[in-house]
Amino acid sequence: MGTLRQEIATRAAGEGFSAVRITRLGHDPQQAERLHRFIAEGRHGSMAWMEETEHRRADPLVLWPEARTAIVLAQSYAQDLDPMARLDDRQSGVISVYALNRDYHGMVKGKLKRIASWLKHRTKKEVKVFIDTAPLMEKPLAQKAGLGWQGKHTNLVSRDIGSWFFIGTIFTEAEIDADAAEEDHCGTCRACLDICPTKAFPAPYQLDARRCISYLTIEHEGHIDTEFRAGMGNRIYGCDDCLAACPWNKFAQASHEAKLVARDDLKAPRLAYLMTLDEPAFRALFTVSAIKRIGRDRFIRNVLIAAGNSGDAGLVPDVMALLEDPASIVRAMAVWALSRLMGKPEFAALRSERMNSEADADVRREWETA
Repeated sequence: MGTLRQEIATRAAGEGFSAVRITRLGHDPQQAERLHRFIAEGRHGSMAWMEETEHRRADPLVLWPEARTAIVLAQSYAQDLDPMARLDDRQSGVISVYALNRDYHGMVKGKLKRIASWLKHRTKKEVKVFIDTAPLMEKPLAQKAGLGWQGKHTNLVSRDIGSWFFIGTIFTEAEIDADAAEEDHCGTCRACLDICPTKAFPAPYQLDARRCISYLTIEHEGHIDTEFRAGMGNRIYGCDDCLAACPWNKFAQASHEAKLVARDDLKAPRLAYLMTLDEPAFRALFTVSAIKRIGRDRFIRNVLIAAGNSGDAGLVPDVMALLEDPASIVRAMAVWALSRLMGKPEFAALRSERMNSEADADVRREWETA
């Protein structure tokens, strides 16, 4: 039998994790201050849960004071496709690479639980598992463990596997020898910063979520500001631009996890089809997907913005049908899309015909400003 560290690595590889590193837990005032500043400046947008959990999120020992060691694992979701090439087909929607198959939360958590159960039996020490739904700053912890470093886009980057991976963490009361922290290897590169369509990075290593397409299409519940709509292009769930631009991803290899291999019907779904989805059809298409979490109305909001950016007048009938949708957020984005797809005289006539009959103030505002 090898050392405990070797046994952990063997178990992790057996579960399909691409990498595993270990760090000892302790207070990190610098990370706590960075989190506080991020929230104080409002850069978390409408993600109120970040402010509500700041105290626990700022210090992993608040989550579990008795914990001594964190085991940090990487689950690859890299795909054998070019994420940027999909942006050229404006009649289809682009879904972030991580969401092209099953929701990863349950799958990764199941793997973590199996390793943690073995570790508890092996060490006779208590364990807990965490994925990104827990109030844990996993990326700084992963950097401390040597799994990678937080790049200028604030995402974790590994010299060995790039950055297309999920992070899972196991806390244990056992004291295990730690790995060395990883250093920053971004150098003078700013590819991730320069490629962002909505300028979401105020400075290197800083993110303003309020301008981030991933935040806007997934976390943001209301109307998306006009300022960002054109920059969204045909991205309908998340955005991979800053990850795809990173040169370290040349080392990423396609995931062998069958549940994460991209579904053919989600690689380039046609906007015309997506606009026909009612609630039952939406839930059926995304029944095991992370996309289901945002709900049909917000998803169709995103699709309509993509339709407005498509330049395809052939989509006008599909957009027109959504002017009758029960959800005001859908009707409002249908107005905006039509203003981009129809000729000015035709849209002006439509506005004159329909604006005064619209009961919702937000939708009327779209008619007025479009």
